[in-house]
Formats: sequence, structure tokens, C-alpha cells
Amino acid sequence: MWHWMSAPDYQAARFAVTHLIALVYLIGFISFLRQFPGLLGERGLTPVARFVERVPFRRAPSLFHFRSSDRWLAGAGWTGAAASLLAQVADFAPVWAWLVLWALLWVLYSSIVNVGQVWYGFGWESLLLEAGFLAIFLGPAHIAPPAPVLWLLCWLLFRVEFGAGLIKLRGDSCWRDLTALYYHHETQPLPGPLSRSFHWLPRPLHKVEVLANHGTQLVVPFLLFAPQPVASVAAMIIIVTQLWLMLSGNFAWLNLLTITLAFAAISGPPAALPDPPGWFAVPVLAVTALFVVLAYWPVRNMLGSGQVMNRSFNRLHLGNTYGAFGSITRVRYEVVVQGAEDLDGPWREYQFKAKPGDPARRPPQVAPYHLRLDWLMWFVAINPSYGRGWLPRFLRALLRNEPQVLALLRHNPFPGEPPKLVKADLYRYRFNSRRDRRETGAHWTRTRSSDLVPPLSLDDL
Repeated sequence: MWHWMSAPDYQAARFAVTHLIALVYLIGFISFLRQFPGLLGERGLTPVARFVERVPFRRAPSLFHFRSSDRWLAGAGWTGAAASLLAQVADFAPVWAWLVLWALLWVLYSSIVNVGQVWYGFGWESLLLEAGFLAIFLGPAHIAPPAPVLWLLCWLLFRVEFGAGLIKLRGDSCWRDLTALYYHHETQPLPGPLSRSFHWLPRPLHKVEVLANHGTQLVVPFLLFAPQPVASVAAMIIIVTQLWLMLSGNFAWLNLLTITLAFAAISGPPAALPDPPGWFAVPVLAVTALFVVLAYWPVRNMLGSGQVMNRSFNRLHLGNTYGAFGSITRVRYEVVVQGAEDLDGPWREYQFKAKPGDPARRPPQVAPYHLRLDWLMWFVAINPSYGRGWLPRFLRALLRNEPQVLALLRHNPFPGEPPKLVKADLYRYRFNSRRDRRETGAHWTRTRSSDLVPPLSLDDL
């Protein structure tokens, strides 16, 4: 009866999609466990307990409305990490057990995102939740993958790619005149080890890269719905493009998750698998109908003149709109935080784990791991209002040597007694040329631009 719903030639695609989503879930939960004490814990910069006191459940549905202690947060994180590992070996679990396991992953991670405040306001958080929700209905390896869910995964990939392509053309003239990559590799949030080399590629090649990006994001997504092997070729083009982006910078798990979705469009030899059980078709068709309804909002957003990036239209983070780098920063500024015993110094610099600081340090590779404080510091350098809710608390934590917050940093220059004063300055950063790199050994040249936060003591705060 339900044979039309089966897609046995996508067995390998289902395997790749589910295992990679489980891997991204694992990275997400590990990131949470390592960073929540300093960001969201009881002594963090924006405690969850304080958030749930003023934001009702209906606006931010989360398990942490019932309890939000550090022990409860850690328990949810460890449960999610364990469930992510279990999902890697759940291929032959009963269908009902598959549903329960993947639903648990989605509930736990959505509970984190919905109370994560500014630290979880990134598009790839909603992307993981939407992909993870669809994975619930892909089913285990001993039944044929349901075709409607594979179509929905391709529709999700279409929104990621086409939405990003549209916002680029509409958002910044440098995408239209093909000069965006004159700046992007140098000014992106967290450059990687190869970003400087990408930045100094010949400018004609940069223009070719932008043209290829437009083709991949504005044309190729439509081919995902073409007959095979065209859809598989389109998916491979997207995968190659995402691998190129992974080499050029650190974008958390955005690239890995986009690659994951592309596998949903790649077919292979049909597997000899039974159709899904009849009862399983009911939730699959219900979810398909739900996403057909939810498609109205992202389609309206993409077709409208006021397109926005990375917007969830409901509290469940389903049927979202996506996009990235609708505008390109031409000049890179960095927030440099320093402490001292008195105004005469010496001023010693705090080092972050991935964002540029010491000019001699090569930018590290951290993706697909996500360093949330480092990302937010990039936004603060562009517009200080991004730090309004947490930057004073961060500076106060430095003046107190609070271990939860200091654990978010790479180096604390005051390991014994905390400083009496802290300040934050803006510096302009430029990638050194190949010759300057050989002569100085430094990857960056930086010059002080202005004060961001003048010297402050605990009494001032």
C-alpha cells in the first residue's frame, strides 16, 4: 500500500544524512557542556535561570523552565551527548525506538537553543534543529527510506542555498560587482589557518570564485529536484563548494550540515528493503503536510523585497529562512581586552581561543566546533550594542578572576591576583603579505584605532 512512499535507492543517502546529523548533534552538545558554565550557568554572563524568570514557556519552550541549575544543564548536555553516540549505532533499532531516540535529541537541543539567548542566535542552530527534526522520520536502516522526508531535506537545502544567494545579490554591491572576496577572507568572523592564503589569491580568481558561488546558490539548488543523475550532480557541486568554504574559514557546523543535507539528493543502487510499516506512514505524511504549510513563510520572505536572513517563524524552529553574509565588512576591527594594576600599566592582553589577538599567532582551525564568545566579540567590534547585555558582566568577571568565564579564554595574563583595571580597545587588523610574513613572522599587522571601553575598576562597574 505504501510502496510509492519508499525510496530504496536512497539507503546510502539516509545512512550518510543520519550519521552526520548525529555527529553534528554530538558537537553541539559538547560545545554546550564546555561553554555553558561561563555563558549560561548560574555564574555565567547571561544565566538561564534569570532568562526563564522573565520569558514565559510559550515564548521559549524549554525543559529548563522547570529547572535551570548548573547540574540540570549539565545533565541535559550529557544526556544529549550520550544519545548522539547511541544514534550512531541505532541503524537496526525498532522503528519506535528510532523515533524516541531522535525525538529526544531534538527536544534536548531545542531546549538549549530556546534559552541560549544571544549565544544561540546563529542560523546553524535552527538549521540543526530543522534537519534533526526531519531525521526523526527517516527511519532505521532495516526499512526503506521514506521519499517525502528526503524531499523535505532537499527543500531545506534549497532554502539554505537559494536564500543565501538571494540575500547576497540584494544586500551588498560587492556581490554584484564580484569584489566581495577582496575583503571577505580577511574580515570574516573567525579566519582559519588558510584564510590568509585565500585572501592573497589573485583578484581575477576572486571574481571567478564569486561567480561560481552565485551559480551554486542561485541555479544549482533547482537541480536538486531534477531526475537522476542530475540531482546527484547538483548535490556534488554543493558539497565541493562547501568543502572549499571549510578550507577558507571557520563557520561552526554550517558547512558540515549543508554537506549533510546534500547527501539526501544522491541516489545509489536500490537496496532490498521492506516498505515502512503502515503506522509509520501516518506521521511521515503528517510532517510532510506540516512543512507544506510552513513553506509559505520562507517563500514569502525569499520572494519579498525585504528579505531577512536566518529567521525562525515559529518557536519550534521549523520551516525557517536562511542566508549568510548579505553584507561584507570591508575593514577588520578587533576588540582587544587588557588588564593592569594601575593606569600607568603595564597593560597585559587577554587572549581568546580563536579570534585574532596576538598578531604572531596563526588563526587556528576550530570548525565544526563553535566558540560562541569569540563570534560575539566579532559582532561587538562591528557594533558595540551586540555586547550591551553581557559585556559589562564579562569585564567584571575578569576583575574577579571568575573561573567559569576565564575558561572561555585561551590565556589569562593574571593567573594569581586579578587586575585592578580592565579596558577594551579597537584595533584594525590586516593580513600580512607573503613578504611581510617572511620578514616579521607575524600573520597580522594591527594598529590601534580607538577606545571601546575606557579603563574600569570594580567600583566603576
